[in-house]
Amino acid sequence: MRGAILATAAAFAGTAVADVHMRRHAHEGLHHRGLHHSSSAIPPKPEESCGCTTEVISYWGEPTLVPVEVPTSTVTSETTSTVESTSYTTITVTATSETPEVTLPTPGVTSFTETGTYTIPATTITVTDTTTVCGATTTDLPSGTHTYGGVTTIVETATTITCPYATVKPSGSTVTSVIETTTYVCPSAGTYTINPTTTYVPTSTVVVYPTPATVTPGTYTNPESTITVTRTDYTYVCPYTNVDEPTAVPTSTSAPTSTVVPTTTAVPTTAVPSSTTSTSVPVASGGPAMGMTFTPYETNGDCMSKANVLEQVGIIKQKGFTHVRVYGTDCHTLEYVGAACKTHGLKLILGVFIDGNGINDAVNTQVDEIASWAQWDIVSLISAGNEAITNGYVQPAALASFVSSAKAKWEAAGYTGQVTVAEAINAWLSNGATLCPVVDVIGANLHPFFNAEFSASQAGELVSNQIKDLKEVCSGKDVINLETGWPNAGLSNGLAIPSPSEQAIAIKSLVEKVGGVSVFFSYSDDAWKQKFESSDQFKVEPHWGCIDQF
Repeated sequence: MRGAILATAAAFAGTAVADVHMRRHAHEGLHHRGLHHSSSAIPPKPEESCGCTTEVISYWGEPTLVPVEVPTSTVTSETTSTVESTSYTTITVTATSETPEVTLPTPGVTSFTETGTYTIPATTITVTDTTTVCGATTTDLPSGTHTYGGVTTIVETATTITCPYATVKPSGSTVTSVIETTTYVCPSAGTYTINPTTTYVPTSTVVVYPTPATVTPGTYTNPESTITVTRTDYTYVCPYTNVDEPTAVPTSTSAPTSTVVPTTTAVPTTAVPSSTTSTSVPVASGGPAMGMTFTPYETNGDCMSKANVLEQVGIIKQKGFTHVRVYGTDCHTLEYVGAACKTHGLKLILGVFIDGNGINDAVNTQVDEIASWAQWDIVSLISAGNEAITNGYVQPAALASFVSSAKAKWEAAGYTGQVTVAEAINAWLSNGATLCPVVDVIGANLHPFFNAEFSASQAGELVSNQIKDLKEVCSGKDVINLETGWPNAGLSNGLAIPSPSEQAIAIKSLVEKVGGVSVFFSYSDDAWKQKFESSDQFKVEPHWGCIDQF
């Protein structure tokens, strides 16, 4: 919970009540929409503590594209030896010895700040002595309490064993992976796991933890590899292989028992999430703004024809946008809008719509339809829900679990892009700890009209500051403004006045301040929303069409 942020902007929170309808967009509930002049004015936030999450951060050296050889150096020690001794004199000499520092083949851990294709050159290391080193292992943990890691040993009788294990220890201001030795009493024959880690995770996540590996004498190589980086929030782990003994299993340095420890032999390059690197979001390219929302409905709510969709998506392209955002899969959205985007060279931001019935079969069907459609070359982002928490349709933990399962289905179907949820700023500030682990970027619907304290001319500054606030919610993850705009008709909300002229002023302000990372709402007025006028506080929901402002 970002208490300082809430304290700064709570005075500017407003309320908005809007329509509730399957497949349709709604703005309900409390929206935190504050404005401050400088992020530096926000006082430091207190440390967070929920009492239910264990987080371990391990460092395995400086991340580099090419493993850096540690220069060979010498350590000189002086020893005193008695060469001749009598009852009268003692003659001594001083001898020096040189001990080279050894570079060991621990896995290379690399992060990339930009997407692209990288070639990591081959590296060869020669080991002359048997040594136990720290490796890196990853595991996918569903929500719940789990025990992982440790060293597994099998004994045939009661015995006491001594074995190395990997752990993490504070080292200055960081936490470092180290190898330590422990003595363990095995009371009887059986299989024992020594020094495992037990932790609780509220949602599905991937953890990286240190593991011991015994390196025997030989020549080790990290072969040249080419990596296509599609996401910058991944850490790439590249292990070495012993070319002298490509299939050898490391042996234990402990008691006369068979200790099974992880090996660095013949393991493919793997990628695991890292919470310390930044992610990127779709951005504008050569036009005034990044995206435009589009719903394939006629004025009366009927589905558009394929030809009509193609024509209107073409107008979005002509206006200089690069992305089209949709909300669900109904009305042939995937087929018609997808084909239109492919024809006009636009990217898609897909959506799964969750209504007041919560996460049910209809919602899961949308997930399956997207997985079956699988036109991933034109998809840059998927939003698994639109204001589902804000509207009270789903609890945060349930939405987080849904995002994880949906993402797994899409990845199984070949999707390598980003996944998020679209929520108002209040939902993110209140539930960041639950949502951050399951999203790749922060997807927010930021509508300045719903803050009564600010006029159309301040729209861009207001949303810009909200984006700055949101960047502090999920450390290292970028923010995409999935909905923003201004109504062209309706009732005033304090200083926020809906009209064509005020819409033009607001759109201009938004384009100047945040257009590059924003999706504008919406392509056209939604006359079919008039049936929900009784729940529309400001009578604005049918009047957000803004394509003519570009």
